Amino acid sequence: MDRYEGEGPYGLVGEVLEVRRYVGELLEGRQLPRQREVLFRLAAQASALLAYMAVNAGREVLAEAYCTEAAELAWHIDDRELVMWIQGTRSLNAYYAGRFEEAVAFADAGVALGPGHPQAIRLQANGRARALGKLGDAAGAERAIAAAVDLSARHDVPDGLTPCISFAPYALARTLANAATVHVALRSPHRVLGYADAIDERVEQSDSAWSRALVRLDVATAVLTSERPDVEQAMVLGREVLEAGGGAPIRSVVQRAGDLYALAAPWRNLPAVREYGEVLRVWQSAPQARALVGSAKLARPVQPTRRAADAAHSRFGSLPSQPPAEHD
Repeated sequence: MDRYEGEGPYGLVGEVLEVRRYVGELLEGRQLPRQREVLFRLAAQASALLAYMAVNAGREVLAEAYCTEAAELAWHIDDRELVMWIQGTRSLNAYYAGRFEEAVAFADAGVALGPGHPQAIRLQANGRARALGKLGDAAGAERAIAAAVDLSARHDVPDGLTPCISFAPYALARTLANAATVHVALRSPHRVLGYADAIDERVEQSDSAWSRALVRLDVATAVLTSERPDVEQAMVLGREVLEAGGGAPIRSVVQRAGDLYALAAPWRNLPAVREYGEVLRVWQSAPQARALVGSAKLARPVQPTRRAADAAHSRFGSLPSQPPAEHD
């Protein structure tokens, strides 16, 4: 997890697959019940991480397959906290596929498992609020943000910005960063800037280059879509994100950088917009960014991951497609 933002899904997927295979091999042996529970949890976590990596790489079908496998493994040991995290990843996957009603439904199902649990913070802020924002449901999105903020106050959440792939509950700064993104969709630029200003110090102190990039792109979009657009400032902010680098790109950064350029279409004749477009073109031509533009394929690990999933089902037997009845 600590290496993920520097190396990205392409750099680490092979190692996570190896962990997943190794844990599966261990489960072929004989262990005490408590040891098997730990191994099941590790297998579920590895599959959950593979699901999240597939989301970041634009592999929607593969992400859903790994979410299903991870949830089945987690239900076998009644790890509701991990199932809630998986539901959040499932919601994120649907969100980036443009299936916003599904994203809300997946998040709702996760919240229902533990409405007051700290994992519900991510489900409310990243799952429900952002998708409801895309659907234009401002009232629903605001309720979800408020629920996430309330839960953050009731629990001992991490300080600063946790890694995006972390199993830990959302930090408040990450929740507010998601609130900013919600208001980008709701076309409320002043709210975007307000949330961004509230977390500016946390973002700048964070080791998360992706978080800094996403917040700055949201700010650039807000500046561009305000009542008095400052096109030059928006393009400068966008260029700073692209020129800063900071490790392997992910789908959300590539998408928002492209969206910013698309929104600047009415001003394409301005030098600042042309310069941003050229920087964006060069940035998108880099191998890992190029793989995420358009359909965003994660080509390299396709066959290994399918074999790993097949092997996992073989090792663990026929796993239920839904959690057992007592968990409903």
